[in-house]
Amino acid sequence: MSHQTVIVLDFGGQYNQLIARRIRECGVYCEVKPHTTPLAQLKAMNPIGIVFTGGPGSVYLEDSPQVDRDIFTWGVPILGICYGCQLMAHALGGLVTPAQDDAAREYGKTPTWYDTSCKLFQGLPGQGVSWMSHGDYMARVPEGFALTARSGSCPNVAIADEARGFYGVQFHPEVNHTEHGLAMIRNFLYAVCGARGDWTMGDYKKTAIAQVREQIGSGRVLLALSGGVDSSVVAALLAEAVGRQLTCVFVDHGLMRLNEGDEVEAAFSRWDINFIRVDAESRFLLRLAGVEEPERKRKLIGEEFIRVFEEQAKQVGAVDFLAQGTIYPDIIESGAGSAAVIKSHHNVGGLPDYVDFKQIVEPLRLLFKDEVRQLGRELGLPEYLVSRQPFPGPGLAIRIIGDVTKEKADMLRQADFIFREELARAGADKALNQYFAVLTNTRSVGVMGDGRTYDYTLALRAVTTSDFMTADWARIPYEVLDKISVRIVNEVRGVNRIVYDITSKPPATIEWE
Repeated sequence: MSHQTVIVLDFGGQYNQLIARRIRECGVYCEVKPHTTPLAQLKAMNPIGIVFTGGPGSVYLEDSPQVDRDIFTWGVPILGICYGCQLMAHALGGLVTPAQDDAAREYGKTPTWYDTSCKLFQGLPGQGVSWMSHGDYMARVPEGFALTARSGSCPNVAIADEARGFYGVQFHPEVNHTEHGLAMIRNFLYAVCGARGDWTMGDYKKTAIAQVREQIGSGRVLLALSGGVDSSVVAALLAEAVGRQLTCVFVDHGLMRLNEGDEVEAAFSRWDINFIRVDAESRFLLRLAGVEEPERKRKLIGEEFIRVFEEQAKQVGAVDFLAQGTIYPDIIESGAGSAAVIKSHHNVGGLPDYVDFKQIVEPLRLLFKDEVRQLGRELGLPEYLVSRQPFPGPGLAIRIIGDVTKEKADMLRQADFIFREELARAGADKALNQYFAVLTNTRSVGVMGDGRTYDYTLALRAVTTSDFMTADWARIPYEVLDKISVRIVNEVRGVNRIVYDITSKPPATIEWE
């Protein structure tokens, strides 16, 4: 089934994939392409619109990312965001310079006034808050462009040449901090590009199943099943696509949450799939012995995962493909395209150079977490699996700061269980998107039973988020935190101090490592 398509040209900004997420949220299919993609390839995709993303560069520098100037004579509407706005102005004869004073540099939430006669802002209030992040300034806008938004210190927050369908904004409409930002993106898609809204998760399911069948053919596929949302959805998708050609391998690396290994096995025992559980706790702990650096942990775990799967594949016999639950945030944070490496995910940057499979199958690699959940529902997965708490592939290894031992893992398992149990009892878990405990590498003096202790500090982490690309720390009631703290200190030997993480993403990531 063909869909209308929007192309997001990537210039290396931190929110680029979030732009794609917002476009899909509006019911329009889109793909992210590097800014270096030849124009002929872009034209072959027959897009209804193009979005230039933000980026860290300055358009007037010789080594800054540029675009084929013929894109502006193609006749396709273009929305430039931040760097993309300045690139459009620079390419079409405007003048972009470094901001001459602090007032011209804008960062963070900024009161903004809009010209609502412009198609981009039609139907919106005339004033709102936008999220700015730019140090350059459009000293002169190109001929034919009108100023359509302003702030207190900047007269050209947005520009438009509506005759050609060119729009530019110096703020980020894709982030939640910009009021009515999604409505602006929707206006570009529907009022400017003429979108029909013909892409749904049901359509994606059909397309993904067809693509998987074509990729795998008559071959056999081995799935790295963790029991989390992502790999569970992949299991359901592959089961529908290729049936008994699929073998699911659940590697119990001894770094799961309390009772989770048994729960995973019970959940998938009812499915008509080949299911294998591998007890590899001692093997993983041996590889991690003495390793403290988080990136090293991730890469070791990723390599060991692959080696276990290779061994299982040989026992199963003639397996051609390895399937994984890689999703879009994994790709971005592992440094895909022009993005900076934030942390290597065990199933992306953590893969070894040599993998003994014909191909890797990753049907979710273009989906965000909430889209994965939607796909799971489309595939008929039970809600308790679809809504399961996110859990990283490396497991507790990246929630134990410093070296990893069985003693520490057992300690963290018990504390994490108490945290989750008390949140559920208080009914606070329903408002949270992710929550867990972290065993820090800090030890401090305490007093228990009139005696001195010198034990570990445990950190609690809970966030609210809609897309897992940005997140806010959760305001858990003090009385609930107090109960959790008292229980952990009394019930978990080796912990004598509890702290609560009140850092949002950014600047932090959701996980500590």
